[in-house]
Amino acid sequence: MLFSYYDKVVRGTEHEDNLVILQFLKGMVGQTFSFLNYYKEIPVSYDARLLSVENEMAEFEVHEYQAKVIALEKKALIRSHEKSPVTEDLVGDVFYVNTARRRVILTRFHYARIRSDLRRFVRVCLDGHRADADLYYNNEIIPAVVRDISLGGVALQLSTSELLPELGAEVNLILKLESSDPPSVREIGIAGTIVKVLNNTAPCTCILEFHPDRHSQQALAYYINQRQVEIIRELKELAS
Repeated sequence: MLFSYYDKVVRGTEHEDNLVILQFLKGMVGQTFSFLNYYKEIPVSYDARLLSVENEMAEFEVHEYQAKVIALEKKALIRSHEKSPVTEDLVGDVFYVNTARRRVILTRFHYARIRSDLRRFVRVCLDGHRADADLYYNNEIIPAVVRDISLGGVALQLSTSELLPELGAEVNLILKLESSDPPSVREIGIAGTIVKVLNNTAPCTCILEFHPDRHSQQALAYYINQRQVEIIRELKELAS
């Protein structure tokens, strides 16, 4: 979800901020902005040219991949322009998208701080793939489903909250990750620490930080790179 990638910033009121941003954009017609969206956790970032600003809406010419992802997310992040009087980034809601013409019209702007740029590792979403895990904790084996994964850690969804590990707990994992090229299930053993629990009722989500050895790190890197290639291929097919 796009809102998880940034923190909303209000400098005046939301209405005042929108008007100030629109006034700034009116003086920037013809200029290039850097857009950012995410497709299955993979960043999609291309330059976009501001074509016009009228009726509290701004029209941009964007890359075809950007247009498709904007259509899915219904919002667009815009990195702070060097000519902007403020340091904050921008977010706009989608009013209109035409992927074939590579046109996007945004409205209801507000300020934001993009958090996802601070990620140390590329994260990939595993929807549509078998991605199970056995979490070993307190002499128990807790079954889980992998929501997304990076070289640095993993988000696990647990079907039960009765055996929920506590924050800071050291655990061991067996990841069972489906690979499509060639078709197989890759098992990777790895140690980790519970760094966040998003909710305490089932199904609950645990965030783990990995402590990989050389073998597990290499296996993870291979799998994540393969999944990135698959996601980029999907994006190209969506944009065709």
